Amino acid sequence: MNRPILQVALDLLELKRAVQIGNEALQGGADWIEAGTPLIKSEGIHAVSELRKRFPDRVIVADMKVADTGTTEVEMAAKAGASVVCVLGEADDTVIREAVRAGRLYGVQIMADLINSRNPVERAHELERLEVDYLCAHTGIDQQMVGMRSLDLLTRLSGKVNVPLAIAGGLDAEEAAAAVIRGAHIVIIGGSIVRSADVTASTRKIREAIDHPAETRKMDRNLEDQIRHLLLQVSTPNLSDAMHRKGAMSGIVSICGNVKMVGKAVTVQTFAGDWAKPVEAIDVASAGDVIAIYNDAGVTVAPWGELATLSCINKGLSGVVIDGAVRDVDDIRKLGYPVFARATVPNAGEPKGFGEINAEITCCGQVVRPRDWIVGDENGVVVIPAERAYEVARRALEVKKGEERIREEIRRGGTLSEVCELQKWEKH
Repeated sequence: MNRPILQVALDLLELKRAVQIGNEALQGGADWIEAGTPLIKSEGIHAVSELRKRFPDRVIVADMKVADTGTTEVEMAAKAGASVVCVLGEADDTVIREAVRAGRLYGVQIMADLINSRNPVERAHELERLEVDYLCAHTGIDQQMVGMRSLDLLTRLSGKVNVPLAIAGGLDAEEAAAAVIRGAHIVIIGGSIVRSADVTASTRKIREAIDHPAETRKMDRNLEDQIRHLLLQVSTPNLSDAMHRKGAMSGIVSICGNVKMVGKAVTVQTFAGDWAKPVEAIDVASAGDVIAIYNDAGVTVAPWGELATLSCINKGLSGVVIDGAVRDVDDIRKLGYPVFARATVPNAGEPKGFGEINAEITCCGQVVRPRDWIVGDENGVVVIPAERAYEVARRALEVKKGEERIREEIRRGGTLSEVCELQKWEKH
């Protein structure tokens, strides 16, 4: 291998879309085309045959993740036109041996995927002795969502085996370049290419990065800063999708329209429009936080107004959510500050000091604990449990990426139903 191989993983459900994206990726400089596991499960082994038909001169990888019947599945993929067949590295040795024997018989190579390996270095040595052709350092999508990285796995394997190394799992152009420096011979890219609105340009960017790799480091961020950075890139609908339609507050609107709010919750319980605790919470909160208020008086008396909003701006807070009413909305709108409430009224309560700061509350139908993450935009407000914030933020970004390619295909003249092949997936 004189230069790194760029393999594009067509991890889609629709064969028609996969073929089009594969063609655009090849125009951008991809080398190998992979029939991803979701594609094979959705369309069957026919997906491999179709890719072979459409791209007769290219290496076609069948990501079968073979875990049993090594001979049968390798034979099936080989006869369909695969050049490389992926097996599960953690499969029993008998399965690996049979897959390798079948590969030799039918003229295909075997790539062992080390996803979920309990001891990847030890298993890599065993797989090398079993004579697989390639080893893949792979962190699965669900593992990526909680912070695990394929680059870390690749680093552990590099220099430990003589089998050519592949890497897969959530890589972008910068990480792909880092992978080459760490010893990857094959760079496998899925979402960064197949979910792009401009597949050719995205492929070309990664091609350039791995052909001329330079070790660059993204700005080091602590976990909280990483979470905030991710959440600022996504919408509340993206987050709702990522949370399986959980976490969205009900009956609440953005007072200032198109604004964005991201921060950790400082919670307030108040009574009958008493605005003492909501205002005192501003002093308790830190820059970037969001104040979440439950006002048991409903929407007849407002515990919040313009002067409290000005105080939030001075303190650098990200926004305010009120399960209740707000007043002075004309002045607040001039400020353009993220205030979310159920209603507007002119009435203010009295600062008697009843209530509590940083106790668990229920705000617009959602439980909010101190330090949970709150995101608001023109669509509404979503609460994310603190312990799942990084995972949900990552999943929401994947939702956003997926929509980018669908949006582009609709721009080209398709309809949402056609692109997603809705009739195929209707329940029967």
